[in-house]
Amino acid sequence: MAVVASAPGKVLITGGYLILERPNAGIVLSTNARFYAIVKPLYEQVKPDSCESRNPFVEYAVQYAVAAAYAIFDKNKKDALHKLLLQGLDITILGCNDFYSYRNQIEARGLPLTPEALAALPPFASITFNADESNGGNCKPEVAKTGLGSSAAMTTAVVAALLHYLGVVNLSSSIDQQHDGDLDMVHMIAQSAHCIAQGKIGSGFDVSSAVYGSQRYVRFSPEVLSSAQVAVKETPLQEVITGILKGKWDHERAMFSLPPLMTLVSKLKPFNVLVTVYLSGCMSLLGEPGTGGSSTPSMVGAVKKWQKSDPQKSQETWKKLSESNSALETQLNMLSKLAEEHWNAYKQVIESCSKLKSEKWMEQATEPTQEAVVKSLLGARDAMLGIRYHMRLMGEAAGVPIEPESQTQLLNATMDMEGVLLAGVPGAGGFDAVFAVTLGDSGSNVTKAWSSVNVLALLVREDPHGVSLESCDPRTTEITSAVSAVHIE
Repeated sequence: MAVVASAPGKVLITGGYLILERPNAGIVLSTNARFYAIVKPLYEQVKPDSCESRNPFVEYAVQYAVAAAYAIFDKNKKDALHKLLLQGLDITILGCNDFYSYRNQIEARGLPLTPEALAALPPFASITFNADESNGGNCKPEVAKTGLGSSAAMTTAVVAALLHYLGVVNLSSSIDQQHDGDLDMVHMIAQSAHCIAQGKIGSGFDVSSAVYGSQRYVRFSPEVLSSAQVAVKETPLQEVITGILKGKWDHERAMFSLPPLMTLVSKLKPFNVLVTVYLSGCMSLLGEPGTGGSSTPSMVGAVKKWQKSDPQKSQETWKKLSESNSALETQLNMLSKLAEEHWNAYKQVIESCSKLKSEKWMEQATEPTQEAVVKSLLGARDAMLGIRYHMRLMGEAAGVPIEPESQTQLLNATMDMEGVLLAGVPGAGGFDAVFAVTLGDSGSNVTKAWSSVNVLALLVREDPHGVSLESCDPRTTEITSAVSAVHIE
């Protein structure tokens, strides 16, 4: 019987750069864009053939999941596992279209750059590749991604499906019935496989959100995986996995989601940016010369270089940025609390403010509770403006475009619209993407305004849930958006 598991993509709204170092926290939202992994036997009968994947993230996900099973099973279970593996593994991986850019296909059809046009694309649309124009197209093109953490979501989905298929964990299709121990196992194996496949130990927020959903995240100490990174070349994999499972995973996470009646809106990475016209195509995750994108590793490297060259100034900027991040978190948590304790007042304020610009919001408060809601809304806006200001200062000092002028113009115009609470650059910033958080039904106005200046908004919204066992193959049901597929035997 096939096992189907899914894991979500992410948007990091606070913690850019700071999240790389403990104990700085970041707020990461999981999304309704998900990767699906379907695992079933390759053969009906036992055969001694082996399967191999050419995708490093899938390859390490398979290797580490199988090694984890061998590491924790007793002899009887290992014998059953061996027989199961001799039937081979048939793995199908499906990724929602939101993980990839389909701007070229939309334009080729003569359709407007709107979410409706994106939603009208057929399932399993061919994935767009970016040719390397600077080298005459001689290099292998990169898949055009949208920065939602496709590799982390894919790795997590494959690990979760395999661990459940092999009997290592018992996942549930009900989010509320997931067991922490099972999710922790998925997290450790997915985090390890993802880091080894990347060739570096990142902060891990993308995998953590893929497993647990939206959260406040503080990274694990790199030492928990640094020994595995060395040992993987010299030590039997089963021993490496045993060490990982026994390691001190000191990451911190707390439940978090946007307050009620708020919507996350994202746009694609741009190919190029003109003075007042924003071309919102998509490029590879790491960027390429001449395509107008940003290389996250090189930007992080530039910021670290600046930290070493000017420790006093950089520490001062990081401190103020951290304070702004904490202020935004505090205001959003306060709004969630006010919604829980004073729903009618909260709902009335959100509905009223969704139709007005922020300078008119306080006029809508007719009693103390409503005033408290508006104060938190305005406090959240001020905190985001502080985050953007200090991110720009960091970028200027480090010589990298964390919030480029073209993005600044778009973000300012967006935050000046009716019903917009926040707008910013997620993660490391650059030309990669922007996001907005809107009140009530005002999100549709933002997507229309973006479309009018040639900016394509994604279909992505926040879904606070993490990894999940699915009841059926997503190709047999209607999901939120079309999917792209790769089949591996």
